[in-house]
Amino acid sequence: MERFSISMDDGLLAKFDRHLGAHGYSNRSEAVRDLVRKVLVDEEWNAGEEVVGVITLVFDHHQRQLQDKLTELQHDHHDIIISSTHVHLDHHNCLEVIIVRGVAGSVRELADQLKATRGVKSSELTAASTGRRL
Repeated sequence: MERFSISMDDGLLAKFDRHLGAHGYSNRSEAVRDLVRKVLVDEEWNAGEEVVGVITLVFDHHQRQLQDKLTELQHDHHDIIISSTHVHLDHHNCLEVIIVRGVAGSVRELADQLKATRGVKSSELTAASTGRRL
């Protein structure tokens, strides 16, 4: 492990320390390591590397032909879908969580297509790394 020092404005450091406390960090070093890892994950996605992620959808299952369209899109991208889980939230709303692994552009394309489907109320792509480059 190598040590290095960082110079930081007092006000910025105070905000960073509040962030550490609010998120349960025991020290600044672990928080800085997490920030560096986040930058590296973003670089993997921007470089088009193989990545993993989670697509989260909330939708009204009473929307005409929506479930068929969502299923069709997932079948069109079967090569990057690892798993999916469907949960009934209430009489109208469902939650679908889709775990994906593939080239960043393909994963984004699927997430965008699902999000743009009529009847989808909420959609989020959570970007992660395979961990090999971290």
